[in-house]
Amino acid sequence: MTPAQIESYVDATSAALGLRLRPDHRPGVVRFFGLAAEFAALVEAVPLSPHDEPAVNFTSVTPREKEA
Repeated sequence: MTPAQIESYVDATSAALGLRLRPDHRPGVVRFFGLAAEFAALVEAVPLSPHDEPAVNFTSVTPREKEA
């Protein structure tokens, strides 16, 4: 999505949901939505075949601490 499309989407969806964005919050919402759109594009770029299946469950792991 282009920056203009992201701004239009944020404005349209907030209006449709009746969510009033404060002027000082809008830049952060637009920036976050742009980041989320980038993540979505990365996921959508992964080719899948008809034989690929979703994971049965998700197990989180604790990140390893950096060694000093």
